[in-house]
Amino acid sequence: MLKTPKTETSNRTVWLPTTLAQLLVQYKKDQQELKEFLGSAYNDYNLVIALENGNPVEIRIVRVRFTTLCEEHNFEVVVFHSLRHLSTKYKLKMTHGDIKSVQGDTGHAEAEMVTDVYSEIVDEDRRLNAKKLDEEFYDTLDTEEPEHNHHSEAPEPISDNDKLLLELLKSMKSSSTLNEC
Repeated sequence: MLKTPKTETSNRTVWLPTTLAQLLVQYKKDQQELKEFLGSAYNDYNLVIALENGNPVEIRIVRVRFTTLCEEHNFEVVVFHSLRHLSTKYKLKMTHGDIKSVQGDTGHAEAEMVTDVYSEIVDEDRRLNAKKLDEEFYDTLDTEEPEHNHHSEAPEPISDNDKLLLELLKSMKSSSTLNEC
């Protein structure tokens, strides 16, 4: 169905990865060759993605091709719209939770839509957080300066407040109070 976007804010600039932009440029060249070959038989709706004759791609065709692609590659078969959720989730992850930039990509008027609907707690991330806490914080309990072997930059000096906290944790580590917690 060809129609205008739901709202004025739906008209927006979309930033594409270079790889995707190059694929679309090549697709446009191939499409132009088809237009020239088919002449008046090509139905030009000025679409980026169209069938070989220029007609819009119907949702049932997208659904069938997407399902076939998933099956051929042994991917979990999901609905096409799931790619929007997946993309949003990974953008949140890649940007370390930059909700506003992800909101700009998704086109939602409210940031809460991104946080409430698209962000989810990922157990893998929670495990990584626990590992980082071990490496960045608890590993420093036995030393004055934290070791940052996995970083290329020099570690930041420990502040007086951090030193006090470390000493408190060290003393709690040996006390029975910590074991009771």
